[in-house]
Amino acid sequence: MTLTVAETAVIRAAFPALERMHRGHPVAYFDGPGGTQVPTAVAHAMRDYLLHHNANTHWAYPTSVETDAMLLAARGALADFLGGARDEIVFGQNMTSLLFHVSRAIGRTLAPGDEIVITELDHHANVAPWQALVRERGCVLRTVPLDVETGRSDLSALPALLGPKTRVVAVGAASNALGTVTDVAHVARLARATGALCVVDAVHYAPHLLVDVAAIGCDLLLCSAYKFYGPHVGVLWGRRALLASLDVPKLLPASDAPPERLETGTQNHEGIVGAAAAVDWLASLATGDAFAPRRERLRATMATLHARGEALSRQLWDGLGADPRVRRYGPPPGTPRTGTISFTIEGIPSETVARALADQGLWVSHGDFYATTVAARYGRTTDGFVRIGCVAYTTESEVERVVRAVHSLGD
Repeated sequence: MTLTVAETAVIRAAFPALERMHRGHPVAYFDGPGGTQVPTAVAHAMRDYLLHHNANTHWAYPTSVETDAMLLAARGALADFLGGARDEIVFGQNMTSLLFHVSRAIGRTLAPGDEIVITELDHHANVAPWQALVRERGCVLRTVPLDVETGRSDLSALPALLGPKTRVVAVGAASNALGTVTDVAHVARLARATGALCVVDAVHYAPHLLVDVAAIGCDLLLCSAYKFYGPHVGVLWGRRALLASLDVPKLLPASDAPPERLETGTQNHEGIVGAAAAVDWLASLATGDAFAPRRERLRATMATLHARGEALSRQLWDGLGADPRVRRYGPPPGTPRTGTISFTIEGIPSETVARALADQGLWVSHGDFYATTVAARYGRTTDGFVRIGCVAYTTESEVERVVRAVHSLGD
């Protein structure tokens, strides 16, 4: 069975935001790494929930029963998206809040001198929770260095950082600043051989490549629905036995069973329903057998979107590189990466670049994107980078527009 993805025009038609004009220019949203736009199907699902099913959970009247069923279905959708099981999916406010929550629970099992390994390449959401355990539990932090020449973590240094006191290895699957994709399955194997937990930040990875927690072999993995066309909801996958054993703070009447035992208080029900709708929207892009399992349709969609993202990133990388004032950061096309590219222009502050592009309807991000250590290693602590992200609705003509605009700055 051959599955293909619908044409870009069909994809774009699902996003009302793309109709926006700014100062006479059609808006091109290159800010996807910070949060993608939302298709109509997601907004409709959230609206339907709020207007027709809105209730709290686990009561006997119809809207409560309907809410329970919709949340259970959402766990199934996200389980298919990540390759796990329905009772291994935890929802929360965002990835950062979820990781602080579970890291504190892990910290309760740690003793002074226990070691945690992080990387310089990571978003600080996968750094700060572990730094807190240094202060609170007397743990020791060890760091995999960033190779600034390649834009990759120097994984050859990892074995020497692991030892009998290693308890956690925290690693990002893809860099939201440089687009670098890391071999987290390799990292997880090394962590497992040491007896350590492996925690993966897949926030930037999940919109671009199919997550497979079984193939990775990690213990916990986190992502955010608003990076893959959904609302602002965080998602945690965890091994069932680990979720059952973590000493998380909870109210006495709350469920002791995973995954609900990790969900503090009433959740964002409409957001969870919207996250499931985002997964279903992605699965719907695969043509062919509409009755194929959702996971298989997602596999086809993500493979095709990634291949297209590679083509767009090569166009962007080469186009930016044609301007001698431009410095590009991170690994080049043809190596494991996403369609996210950061750059600077000699003599022009990053915020000035972003404002000038915004005036032309080209909306890009600037700063350090919470990849604070990455910015520091490249000497960009003060000014940061300009970041352009290609996602499902990005077109070749939009990439051409932004490249031309960059070349014209300062003229």
